[in-house]
Amino acid sequence: MELFSDQPGDEGLPGRERGLAMTAVMMMTTMAVFDGSMVNVALPQIARALNVTAGSAVWVSNGYLLSAAMTLAIFAALASRVGYRALFATGLSVFTLASVGCALSSSLEMLIIMRVLQGIGGAATLSIGPAILRSVFPNRVLGRILGLNALLIATSTAISPVIGGTILSTMSWQWLFAINIPIGIVAVILTLRVIPGKPASSRDPFDFAGAILSAVTLGALIMAAGAFSRPEGGTHTFSELTTAITYGLTAVVAGAAFIWRQRRAPKPLLPLVMFASSRFSLAALTSLASFVGQGITFVALPFLFQSVYGYSAFYSALLFTPWPIGIILAAPHAGRLADRYPSAIISTLGLCLFAVGLALLAMLPEHAQAWDIGLRSLLCGIGFGCFQSPNNREMLSNASRENSGYASGVLSIMRTFGQCLGAAFVGIILSIYVQSASDPLKSVMQEAQAVQLSLWVAVAATVLAIIISVSRLRSSGCQLHKVQ
Repeated sequence: MELFSDQPGDEGLPGRERGLAMTAVMMMTTMAVFDGSMVNVALPQIARALNVTAGSAVWVSNGYLLSAAMTLAIFAALASRVGYRALFATGLSVFTLASVGCALSSSLEMLIIMRVLQGIGGAATLSIGPAILRSVFPNRVLGRILGLNALLIATSTAISPVIGGTILSTMSWQWLFAINIPIGIVAVILTLRVIPGKPASSRDPFDFAGAILSAVTLGALIMAAGAFSRPEGGTHTFSELTTAITYGLTAVVAGAAFIWRQRRAPKPLLPLVMFASSRFSLAALTSLASFVGQGITFVALPFLFQSVYGYSAFYSALLFTPWPIGIILAAPHAGRLADRYPSAIISTLGLCLFAVGLALLAMLPEHAQAWDIGLRSLLCGIGFGCFQSPNNREMLSNASRENSGYASGVLSIMRTFGQCLGAAFVGIILSIYVQSASDPLKSVMQEAQAVQLSLWVAVAATVLAIIISVSRLRSSGCQLHKVQ
């Protein structure tokens, strides 16, 4: 296989070690992505088992997301100081040990603490996963490798509800965490064996002020999105709105202070020089807008399938299957093409297909058949599969190798916040449309209208991504020629 064959002048590791390093990264990526979304289907069961309210159980999910978001940029900066192997192995170990703690938790407080630790361990690995792949594989196959990594992330996100539902139908919720233990142990062994180490550059001062401002900015954004997306009783109270606005203003102020600090720090947490490359910046913005569209869709469709169409939770999860199938069909070929032709052109075409698929989902009839839903979802998957890996290649290839860790962190941040903003948009739309109604039929109609509007907002976000992507074609004078 060409990915693991050696050719004269190849950068990175020899073929066999290359394959083992890829295995370690992708095992951890799968666990981290699964635990970020699969646990959601278990929240009702966890609430009953631990005798807590549903609102309290939500923090089992929020604790993971919040801790991961707050530390992504910090770990991306630490990678250049402690090395990829040390950081990745430490993150893996923390994640695996926290999984043990989650499986053994007997109270909500203990479970939330373990989930926070899981999020920290996951952030340490996700922030540098693509950078590790870039360091161990030669540039001639970078697009294909990033295509496989994007395929894995997107597929894991899409099928995790199905797998979670299957596990919960036969076993207790603790097994959602226990399955990580053997996988984590194997991944740690492979990491220590094959991922290259790097001496720590201890002479470089760490930007502690930037780290604090980064954590506050990202954490406040997540909290603001969560406050807007979970209204009590169908509408936001004055207190909830005040809380959400406070978090939002905190994020704006801390974000402005973070940028000011990065421009003046001798060794900044996130080198802003990367964003001097218009192709890197536009690829990052394109990624953010596209993940807003995907995030909206992944939150809105379960409401459509269950509340409007009346499908069970498990059957609704099965209706997502065509989406990852589309990604599986498209992503490897898109990555291969990105190694030969300009990535921006391929990813823009993928976004166009994705927008068409989302528009078709927004126009679903009142009583849609499963095959009809599946075909429209399949087109979305094909479009997103064509977009993501070339766009990731565009980002990483337009950052210097010494900034690969930082670029990888930016990539993860764009994905995380795009999905969070998408979820927040759905929550806001639902709170506006869906009011408490004594008539069940009226309530279903309200949810149907809210879901349809949410899907059209997803289309609008994807169209914005297309506009940004087209602008980078013009700015770089991209022509359809083979990449040298």
